[in-house]
Amino acid sequence: MTIQVDYRFPPGVNAEKQAKVIAIGQTVGSWDDRFSHREDSFQLYLAQVIRVVVHDSGHSTATIEFPVGNTEGDIGSLLTMIFGKFSMAGAAKVTAIRLPDNYGQMPKIGLSGIRNRLQVQDRPLVMAIFKPALGLTADDHAGILRDVAAAGLDIIKDDEILGNLEIAPTIDRLKACRQVILETKETTGKELLYAINVTGRAHEILDNAKRLVANGANALLFNTLTYGWSVLESLAQDPEVNVPIFMHPALAGAMCGAPDHGFNYSTILGTLAAHAGADAVLYPAHYGSLPFEKSEEMVIRDALRSRNVFPVPSAGIHPGVVPRAIADYGNDVILNAGTGIMDHPSNPAAGVIAFFEALERVNKNQSFSIDEVPDSALKIALQKWMT
Repeated sequence: MTIQVDYRFPPGVNAEKQAKVIAIGQTVGSWDDRFSHREDSFQLYLAQVIRVVVHDSGHSTATIEFPVGNTEGDIGSLLTMIFGKFSMAGAAKVTAIRLPDNYGQMPKIGLSGIRNRLQVQDRPLVMAIFKPALGLTADDHAGILRDVAAAGLDIIKDDEILGNLEIAPTIDRLKACRQVILETKETTGKELLYAINVTGRAHEILDNAKRLVANGANALLFNTLTYGWSVLESLAQDPEVNVPIFMHPALAGAMCGAPDHGFNYSTILGTLAAHAGADAVLYPAHYGSLPFEKSEEMVIRDALRSRNVFPVPSAGIHPGVVPRAIADYGNDVILNAGTGIMDHPSNPAAGVIAFFEALERVNKNQSFSIDEVPDSALKIALQKWMT
């Protein structure tokens, strides 16, 4: 089995030469006659340049094939091999990584498991974010959750910035919100997931996650790129962490935003996330508030779904973009809104209702023109975000 990686080089770079540097330097390295008796062994570990293609733009893409046996089957050793030292050698961008199906791990819960836990099979899921992000108490969080839970919300998550802070310690937020979740289920029969942010030093995070799950957490949020791929893998592998893990893309722009350096977003938030055990992955939507290419978004969508991971387009999602989201994703998507729910002019519950009204209008193929939408939570939302 092999791993194939595409590297894009800007005009003026000798892609063939650089590809050979990667193939040798990121695997065996050079050798001389002193090691000629090891030639057969070296060939087993040496990467090969498969092709070099020159594009009309002047950019070139080199494809290199690496032996799987050069890695430990995880994301850390993979990244060290394919782009470790060479990432400091000049302009080059990893645009695609093709891994064997059995590389890394599948999600424990995944798209189908999240649907089963929520008992919702036939529509997109609606997710909210606690806002404001900082400064609320645990009781404040519970009050917000009580409001949106009554409106039928499926999932709520912490803001990624919110850690284990003195004003609202993580365990206190969990206990306060867990009570609301139990009350909602008793009253309505509806399940609701709360993806609580798990943080800490590397040696603490797994214990913190286990403690949260033992105290009733039914989902976790994890900032993989700031805390580490190996930590995500450990969370995903541990049988005591038997809840879905929502991966947040914080720091992705620093790795992916430069035109000729780093990685394509789809490699980090699509391929690697899908092979690291995440159950759902957040990333910007191209019609949202962050600059993002639709082509990248669709590659991420497909990479995640291919391994039963829920795609979660985010950042600037509001009820007015629901038709576009459904056109892009169909039903297998989580619509994740922060201000798009919490800043609804009526109240956050109306923000949730507006999303469900939007989904109903899409299903009925009805217009989203403001003057054709009857007075409703949706119409108020469209007046706020679409005018």
